[in-house]
Amino acid sequence: MSIVDPVLASVIAKRLKSITEEMGLTLLRTTRSPILNEARDFVTGLYDANGDMLEQTEYIPVLAFALEPVCKQIIEFFGDDIHPGDVILHNDVFSGGNQNNDVAVFRPVFHDDRLIAWAACKGHQADIGGAQAGGYNPDAREVWQEALRIPPLKVYDRGELRKDVWRMVFANIRYPIVEDDIRAQIGGTRVGERGMLELVERYGSETFLTIKDYLFDSTETMIGGDIEAIPDGVYRSESTVYFDGVTDGSEMTIRLSVTVSGGQVRFDFTGSSPQTPGFVNAPYAATASAVILTFLMLVNPDIPHNAGILRRIEIVNPEGSFLNASFPAATTFGNSITGPTSDAIMKAFAQALPETVTAGWNRFLGFAVTGTDPRKERPYSDILFLALKGGSGATHMADGYDHIGLINCAGGILAQDYEMFEIQNPHLLSRHEYATDSAGAGQWRGGLGVETEFRIDGENVTAVAFGDGIEEGARAFGLFDGGSGSINRAELRSPDGSLRVARSKEILRDIPTGTVLNQQAGGGGGYGNPFDRPAELVAEEVRNEIISVAGAARDYGVVVDPKTFDVDDHQTGNLRGKRR
Repeated sequence: MSIVDPVLASVIAKRLKSITEEMGLTLLRTTRSPILNEARDFVTGLYDANGDMLEQTEYIPVLAFALEPVCKQIIEFFGDDIHPGDVILHNDVFSGGNQNNDVAVFRPVFHDDRLIAWAACKGHQADIGGAQAGGYNPDAREVWQEALRIPPLKVYDRGELRKDVWRMVFANIRYPIVEDDIRAQIGGTRVGERGMLELVERYGSETFLTIKDYLFDSTETMIGGDIEAIPDGVYRSESTVYFDGVTDGSEMTIRLSVTVSGGQVRFDFTGSSPQTPGFVNAPYAATASAVILTFLMLVNPDIPHNAGILRRIEIVNPEGSFLNASFPAATTFGNSITGPTSDAIMKAFAQALPETVTAGWNRFLGFAVTGTDPRKERPYSDILFLALKGGSGATHMADGYDHIGLINCAGGILAQDYEMFEIQNPHLLSRHEYATDSAGAGQWRGGLGVETEFRIDGENVTAVAFGDGIEEGARAFGLFDGGSGSINRAELRSPDGSLRVARSKEILRDIPTGTVLNQQAGGGGGYGNPFDRPAELVAEEVRNEIISVAGAARDYGVVVDPKTFDVDDHQTGNLRGKRR
């Protein structure tokens, strides 16, 4: 066995990481859609010749762990027909993809005629064909009503563009901006290829391959140590997803059994609800990504993100459930099921790691808006990330993050800059602020949600609501006597004064120009008894309008003077004493 210099291994590991970051910077500066260059809804990664993960930069974590299985699918499909200069597209959820709109670009990296790696970028596209512009279609009952399926598809062959294939793909996608953004992703893979070749030429291919295996083994050892620190046992929990978009009052149950034993962890979803007739289903890759990204929140944050992680994690997810839907099911909502899946994981590990888990995160309610921008006389598409970012759950010794967004992005998705929001969309923003009393109460409170309001000045506008959290039972849950976060709500006020409250999954067509959208994103759950939160801190948050005077008394047992913001110690002592 070759002796590996650990210092050199660390240098190469850091260089692999920096290459994926350079790929990400390329996308931030060359893509055109605000979904990519403002919200950063993409991931960049490097994989070895077998498709195993070398390193990734997770601008949105739920995309990250859906790339490795796709890379393996591509290798299996093309076999020996892979050459320098090839570029391959993929989005198909029934061959390893996680969501139809999330289109991946893969480029093989050759050194001295030997395949040594793959460079890949995956990003959410503004449109992907199908029956509904923008890609989210609550009316879909099968995959063809959602999107153009792209199984492994070679668009460059030995460096030459296959014009007929390229034209066929983009003839089935509505917006020219998507073609531009795919070209930017292709450029990102070229940056990855260049970085990999520089690394291998500097250290040699044999040294690289030896250190690659060493890095995988080291990562396995690191995560194995963290798993061994978890008490062995079987931890069970449940979580509920509300409304399948077809049947009013429908509920889907996630049943989870987590087994920790001998440095291995097994996530078993056997017994979860069957797949739905609508789009509230997940492909296997989306659920697997949800599992891995949530579990990584509970272990050492410095663990490298490579294939060594996956050696100690087993996922059992029977086909035919709404967490692993069978072909040809509609599945676009699958990424959004990450929130309820993470809820089940956090509840399970709360039994074993009570000071590591977080309370519930807000389940987002999003809008995919499409229409015509009259200022430019061209179509526009956006997901309005500005408005959907609720709060995260609190944890032991720390409040939740305010305005962080859905857990499957874990803070990676950014809210658009206000000026850019109005430049890129025909919308006039009038309000964007933290929502008072939105955070779940606790010794450590949940993160705050936000309230957003803007006027829609676009024409022929359609908004697709897709999300959760408008039902009482879907509030972000509290832990260890902590309170729940607030619910989500969105309403549209038409110029004629009529009001429409959006459901969690529906298509709102023909929205009149001048309509005002008001959206409230809920807060995260609290952790610990709210009466153990220092009264002075509660009073300070009343001063800052994080908590109302009434909320302080109701949720924390703290009586605050509304003018001076001083704590009434006597009344507070009486109130907290009675409540206890």
